[in-house]
Amino acid sequence: MKINKSLSMALVLVLSITSILAQKKKKQKSNYILFTNVNIFDGTSETLSNGMSVLIENNMINKVSQNIKAPRGAKVIDGQGMTLMPGLIDCHTHLMINGKGLSDIENNQTWEDLALRGGAMAELYLSEGFTTVRDMGGANGGLNRAIAEGNIDGPRVYPSAAFIGGRGGHADFGNYSSKPGQETQMQRLNMTSEVAGPNDVIMVARNNFRQGATQLKIMQTGGVASLFDPWQLDGMMVAEIKAAVEIANSYQSYVGAHSYAKKSMMLALDLGVKTLEHGFMFDEEVNNKMIEKGAYITTNMTAFSPLLADIPALNDPRNQHKLQTATAAFKNYIPNVKKLKPKRGHQTDCVGGPDACQKQIAYEKHLGAEFFGNYETLKAMTSTAGEIVALSGPVVNPWPNGKLGVIEEGAYADILIVKGNPLKDINVIGANKEWFKAPKRDGVETIKIIMKDGVIYKNTLGK
Repeated sequence: MKINKSLSMALVLVLSITSILAQKKKKQKSNYILFTNVNIFDGTSETLSNGMSVLIENNMINKVSQNIKAPRGAKVIDGQGMTLMPGLIDCHTHLMINGKGLSDIENNQTWEDLALRGGAMAELYLSEGFTTVRDMGGANGGLNRAIAEGNIDGPRVYPSAAFIGGRGGHADFGNYSSKPGQETQMQRLNMTSEVAGPNDVIMVARNNFRQGATQLKIMQTGGVASLFDPWQLDGMMVAEIKAAVEIANSYQSYVGAHSYAKKSMMLALDLGVKTLEHGFMFDEEVNNKMIEKGAYITTNMTAFSPLLADIPALNDPRNQHKLQTATAAFKNYIPNVKKLKPKRGHQTDCVGGPDACQKQIAYEKHLGAEFFGNYETLKAMTSTAGEIVALSGPVVNPWPNGKLGVIEEGAYADILIVKGNPLKDINVIGANKEWFKAPKRDGVETIKIIMKDGVIYKNTLGK
């Protein structure tokens, strides 16, 4: 009887504690921020919705309407008739490849150098209005952890971890004297890999997800700003690409392929690749295959700039020759994209330090608008880019509970307020027609508020 009585008292005590905890949980208050008097670019529409308000509850958009009553205790910010829009998304960055060049990273930098500059790069992208970036080679999960812990400010990062590619391909950053299979510094840091066959791909791909990758990046073809690999090179075997896709699918994620030539892009799409990175020989046949496969393309517009030849990485005569042949082969990209309007994400593809990348970020914004108009450029940096990062699926996506790149109820609260109308003036989000000669700047003056995940990182509206 005593035992039963003791058990009964213990049970009552447990139930009482559970009840108290449940009540406390119910009484936890939401944090509200209400933006009033704003004109909204929602990431999809070609016109602004005027005279609107947006209510944020914790880290999500709760309500979008003309008249919203502020909940008790809400912080109210008058948008002063400015434009409220989604935080920008860059679908192709390299935050950790931030030395003076690949040889410099391989020979002269330690992990401390790269990590500290990687933190500075994350802060740079956020200050430029990018609340999300997809890192397509070089970054593992550490940056996200540092940002989540509050050690640095930065965007949401969707990392690919190590590039996956073969010897002599576009993922081969070793010195000339390195031997096949000899580990390089960038391999030790899981920034790149050297694979020889599908078994190697399986090992590296699984390790990438282990290290925090949200998708995989393969180097299917060669490039221009590298020495070993002709841009026309098919640098990966069919079995190797299949292995990468199979591992990505097992994580309910996907593969993005560095791919230039048309035949390579068609092959990648047939094998299950979901994003074509660069994709310079894009045409109607590729577009039709993309539609059939539910795929996307991201392309750096600086590849079509007359200033491209001035990049130090292209000073070598071998690179100059590759650039000339590539320019001739890629001449139809812009007219084809204008005509076909594929699902296209914004890409900066800067490799370097914060000062150089800040200029390239601003120039890339300008070029997108110059080639395709403000609306298509904004969509590539918002709603379409949001669809691309969501391809990482429900398992490894760190943010699976809402949309990114749109202003709508239930989306994540990643928001900019800018002075002016970006649909008419792309400069209000920090575009600059200058590249190398552009002055150094600290953020974008016309971006008045930067909010990521419901937290305000910049507010110059005086509230």
